[in-house]
Amino acid sequence: MSWQQLHLQCPQSAVELAEALFYEAGAVSILLEDAGDEPLFEPMPGEEPLWSDVIMTAIFDTNSDDSWAGTNFENLASEIASEVNATRFWLTRLDDKDWTREWMTYYQPIKCAGNLWIVPEWLDVPDPNATNLILDPGLAFGTGYHATTRLCLDWLSEQDLKDKLVIDYGCGSGILGVAALLLGARQVLAVDIDPQAVLATHQNAALNGVSERLMAFLPEEFTEYRSQNPQLADTITANILAKPLIMFAPTFNQLLKPGGSIVLAGLIQNQTQDVIKAYAPYFDIEAPFNYQDAEDHHWHRLSGIKKS
Repeated sequence: MSWQQLHLQCPQSAVELAEALFYEAGAVSILLEDAGDEPLFEPMPGEEPLWSDVIMTAIFDTNSDDSWAGTNFENLASEIASEVNATRFWLTRLDDKDWTREWMTYYQPIKCAGNLWIVPEWLDVPDPNATNLILDPGLAFGTGYHATTRLCLDWLSEQDLKDKLVIDYGCGSGILGVAALLLGARQVLAVDIDPQAVLATHQNAALNGVSERLMAFLPEEFTEYRSQNPQLADTITANILAKPLIMFAPTFNQLLKPGGSIVLAGLIQNQTQDVIKAYAPYFDIEAPFNYQDAEDHHWHRLSGIKKS
């Protein structure tokens, strides 16, 4: 069994119309890709930037029924390409697979600093005597493979977290908060704007037996909780992006007790000085850290201590 894919290349201004035409024709899914090598600068929440030249792939489920029998997909693609002034179009077939399990083959256990392992839920732990974080990333960010996550995990493994209250802001899969608990933290308050991330964080806390010590919130829920529970945190982790990190500097200052520690990630080198400048009134920030000899050396971490 296979799926029919229709591809076309068009300008950004034609994407919305092309999507509507593809869905009207019966497409079950549409993928957008960069047609060149154009970087997208980090968006703020709610923004949806798009490349100036886009490759669109529309997928048609020709396995579901017989209604597609005799359909000339080349003519269909040609008509839509003409309607949106596409520069080119082509067709391919996509072999059917067990997609619910296909992505799982790409994950392996990851060893972090301090004998901390990140182990996908469906694999055996390599070292039963290590600190093993069992993870199902689901649809949320944070598998341990991205350098920004590893930078934070390595930092956490070097901290004395015993009996500490940790806030994980932008928690994604919950990987940093769960790691903090496994490394000795007393409680974690996790926050994310994505409901899927809050769900994934709860699920991964349960996988690791730390549910009773972790609470996960959407931002408005966290604000309400804080109004009733104003206790200051000992540590804050925030693996997000430079613009939100700059915006949250005063907030993190209010959430953290004097002498408390903070770790920030999601930064490339030319963003670190702007973030340091935003945090300097409140924190003593150490020099940026990165994996200098690694392929992903362009990602940097900042950490520091709140001033008394």
